[in-house]
Amino acid sequence: MPERDWMAAQFEEHRPRLRAVAHRMLGSLGEADDALQDAWLRIDRADTSGVENPGGWLTTVVARVCLNLLRAWEARREDELAADRIPATAARAVDPEEEALLSDSVGHALLIVLDTLAPAERLAFVLHDMFQVPFDEIAPMIDKTPAATRQLASRARRRVKGAPAPTGDASRRHRVVHAYLAATRGGDFDALLALLHPDVVLHADRAVVPTPEPVLVRGARPVAEGAMASLGRARSAALVLIDGEVGMAMLEEGRLRVLLRFAFDGDLIREIDVVAEPDRLRKVQVAVAEE
Repeated sequence: MPERDWMAAQFEEHRPRLRAVAHRMLGSLGEADDALQDAWLRIDRADTSGVENPGGWLTTVVARVCLNLLRAWEARREDELAADRIPATAARAVDPEEEALLSDSVGHALLIVLDTLAPAERLAFVLHDMFQVPFDEIAPMIDKTPAATRQLASRARRRVKGAPAPTGDASRRHRVVHAYLAATRGGDFDALLALLHPDVVLHADRAVVPTPEPVLVRGARPVAEGAMASLGRARSAALVLIDGEVGMAMLEEGRLRVLLRFAFDGDLIREIDVVAEPDRLRKVQVAVAEE
């Protein structure tokens, strides 16, 4: 079999794993498929005659493409922050059901937290902890020693692990936010209304809608109606820990776009702070919370 045809067959054989690597690295099915296409163009031009472990070699190529994309996104985020711009979300032709199923298989909360990691941390954690790639194979991709790469993965692991199961008041708040997410996802207006204090106040910064000025909404019914209008976003949301307190976060195209922080009066939600401005998102520590 000609070398090119052999490598094409290997690429197709390993495609499910390569796609899974790209999805965990990039957080979006559309971005993952684009990365695989880019990787194949590089592979098709490469001399593969000396490749003895095609699965490992292909994983390395895909991982490098994803790392370059993550670094480019990081630089673009810095530009957006410096220019006080709200990042635009480009529409992509992906199957929403397939995207949801793939994200559910990984865990929305995990994908959200992965998006807050530095590119090298994300690469080290995803490849080692999720795909069992040895550190000595990961290290050259990020110009680190295996020991330094191990430290990056360990640091990422602590973020991903989150905190022990909540107890006491924290456990009660956790249940309330879980119920809020379930009601919002399910479009259950009455259940949502029952979780809100009659005088609940919602603050949304100017990037949420977006609007020229921040939004302020008062009262249980108007707040619940607004939440129902965000049903699409809620389907990509997950419980997370925000600076150690239970909250919600939402992904769009693999990027963390919105955080919801809550304040309580007993078992009722008294205040909701909706955060979408890039500089505010960058200032919080996000970790996985058990749902």
